[in-house]
This record gives sequence, structure tokens and C-alpha cells, in this order.
Amino acid sequence: MAHPLLVEGLADAVGFVGGALAGYWLGQLLGFDVFAEGYSNQSIFGILLVGLGGGGGLHLARRWNRNRAASDDE
Repeated sequence: MAHPLLVEGLADAVGFVGGALAGYWLGQLLGFDVFAEGYSNQSIFGILLVGLGGGGGLHLARRWNRNRAASDDE
């Protein structure tokens, strides 16, 4: 069995990166370009979606890890 802190760290990393990518792709579909030159409304909203996606993915990963740890204790 892997060390619990290693599992927690990997889950956090995968959740954050996956969520950030999902936010980026959603922004691209909606026409918000994160990498546009300057700080237009479209780039700000794209950055916002990436941040929200990363935070949401991290939250889901931590919830999954708590549920997994609770089921292992039973």
C-alpha cells in the first residue's frame, strides 16, 4: 500500500491540473482566450475559468481522498 501522504499529494495534483485543464477547455469553447495579448475581458474570464476549474478539481480530489480513507478504516 502506498504512503497516505503520497496518495494525497498525487490526488491533489491530478485534481488541480485536471480541473484547470477542464476550465481552460471550457473557456476555449466559450471564446475566452487565456493567452490573448493584454488584459481584455475575454482573457480575464478565461483566467477566471482556469482558476475556478483548478480549485474545483482540487476540492473534488480531496473529497475523493477523504471518502477513500474513510472506507479503508471500516
